[in-house]
Amino acid sequence: MRETRPAPKGFEIKIFNRGKKQMEIEKVYGDGMVKFAYGHPIGRLLGPVIASKLLSNLYGKAQDCAISAKKVPPFIKNFNIPIAQYKKGSRQTNPIETSYASFNEFFIREFQDGQRLFTPNANEMAAFAEARYFAHASMTDQLEIPVKGAMLRAVDLIADPIQAKDFIEGPLMIARLCPVDYHRYHYPDHGHTLRSFPIAGNLHSVNPLALKYRQDIFIKNERRVSILQTENFGKLAYIEVGATCVGKIVQSFDESKPFKKGDEKGYFLFGGSTVVLCGEKGKWSPSSDMLANTQKGVETYIQLGDVVAQATHSSAIK
Repeated sequence: MRETRPAPKGFEIKIFNRGKKQMEIEKVYGDGMVKFAYGHPIGRLLGPVIASKLLSNLYGKAQDCAISAKKVPPFIKNFNIPIAQYKKGSRQTNPIETSYASFNEFFIREFQDGQRLFTPNANEMAAFAEARYFAHASMTDQLEIPVKGAMLRAVDLIADPIQAKDFIEGPLMIARLCPVDYHRYHYPDHGHTLRSFPIAGNLHSVNPLALKYRQDIFIKNERRVSILQTENFGKLAYIEVGATCVGKIVQSFDESKPFKKGDEKGYFLFGGSTVVLCGEKGKWSPSSDMLANTQKGVETYIQLGDVVAQATHSSAIK
């Protein structure tokens, strides 16, 4: 039986922006709907419908319609999207704000070349998503995730005891992507894919507002797991977690080929989403500022390619 608990009144999502070196309050897209869906008695009754894949797919498909493109300019303005950092959409002759043929095309927009650089140092793990990060040095049965308030175990995240055994008591990072964010995710190091598989599940919101109401979302939502062998950080379990209104998790990289640090791995279509990264015990440690902020229950906002962890054990492929 899942655990639920009420979110506190006036709950705010506090984020430490590493680049700006300041604390910020997150402006939440659709916060009223999240509060209704998870905090209101009627909303909780409708929970199975709200979290269903059918509803999310239908909503996601609506974002492919041409009429959805009308939402892009006001969205950019309302959330202060630095749109000049991104490439234009398929309507190349239009100003960038109206260059996207649909909201989904805007949602999966790409950075302009040179906007994000990946750390070149072999012993530094690159941020695999531009996102809000929680980090833990060791994932144990007693671990409680700030904001979420529930235990996370590798076997629950990966849903396969054999595949999960390499990651028991290993480090953990949770990268939360909001609807306002860049929604492509990348490889944090050089290496190759050992195996990958989907895990069926629901599509609950991954917003901290929802996580305050319901504590089992990361292990109940639909997700895709890739077991990676990397040159400098050992094995990684790279887990893409679906969320409400995420029409699809798209694997854009050919997993039969070796990957390099910074290569695009895939992207999420419309909706806020999460990437969870599990590591082997003793191979690497998340950056100290992330660990310190996590202890305070605060996520760290980190740009794509910046440093998120350091190698603590040589695991190079010979």
